[in-house]
Amino acid sequence: MPKFYGYKRCSTSQNAQKWFDDKGISYDFQDLVETPPEKDLLLSWLTKYQDRGLRYFFNTSGQHYRQMGLKDKLPNMTTEEAADLLSKDGKLIKRPLVVDDQHLTCGFKEEVYEQTWK
Repeated sequence: MPKFYGYKRCSTSQNAQKWFDDKGISYDFQDLVETPPEKDLLLSWLTKYQDRGLRYFFNTSGQHYRQMGLKDKLPNMTTEEAADLLSKDGKLIKRPLVVDDQHLTCGFKEEVYEQTWK
């Protein structure tokens, strides 16, 4: 069963949840703002899916991202530093983040979900 890290007040998370619900796909929801994924977990995902780049995991349109000036810092950031930041502030994570043993997606694009989570 996929683990769904979302934010209840985020329309993108709500749309992704609706997609799962409409398809009858079960998932385990965790509020990533209240309880972000642990650093070790994030580090394993950032490493396993490193071909996507660190930017893939960050909510680049979020206020926290802009306030921290991460656009300029991200290119020189280590995987360890990124995992540490993301684990301390769930609003930095692009949402929803959905993961199981074989797949991981950040954000919601229906065509990606059709290919990945069906």
